[in-house]
Amino acid sequence: MAVTENLRQIQKRVLQLAQGRPVTILAVSKGQSATVIRDAWAAGQKAFGESYLQEALEKQVQLHDLALEWHFIGPLQSNKTRAIAQHFHWVHGVTRLKIAGRLSEARQEAGLPPLNVCLQVNLSGESSKAGVAPEDAAALAAGVAGLPGLRLRGLMTLPEPTPDTALQRQRFAALRELQSALNERGYGLDTLSMGMSQDFASAIAEGSTIVRVGTAIFGERQKTS
Repeated sequence: MAVTENLRQIQKRVLQLAQGRPVTILAVSKGQSATVIRDAWAAGQKAFGESYLQEALEKQVQLHDLALEWHFIGPLQSNKTRAIAQHFHWVHGVTRLKIAGRLSEARQEAGLPPLNVCLQVNLSGESSKAGVAPEDAAALAAGVAGLPGLRLRGLMTLPEPTPDTALQRQRFAALRELQSALNERGYGLDTLSMGMSQDFASAIAEGSTIVRVGTAIFGERQKTS
């Protein structure tokens, strides 16, 4: 089975690159069927990333018998924060304190353990990309860290794609340095969510702890069924 073999190759590659350091493979399963996710789980994959809320909720129902870890990696809209807070273990893209506040309230109302969150940082300054500017990350971290129901774990970035390995590493190093600067202020961030199918090797070399891999595992996106 292609997904199983692809996943095993990615697992082997990440293990080699990490050199004993723990790195989580987050399988980006948006657009993939519940059946395909079940196959990936059978091959040892436990963490899955979804971007489309309704699609994700439907798959969670179909896969309720599996102990999966669900990560929301899509844009955070105010009208979806309640469902996201109550049905996911991680959120990777917090960019505004208002949204974080809504997640906090909903998580507390549900009586669930703290929701793991990462702040999304726009390193390359692309107007089309979401994310807080690096110079504004400290202020956002201060606000989010004080919210009950949330656990600020780290930083996430989606830099502009480039085949230039040196440039890839430069951008990922910038996020690692920002994490270090925030930790000097006492935040205790332990997560760097960076690296995708085409650049996770560079991300791991610069300290990534979560790599978001979709195409390299599942191939091109399929229609969910």
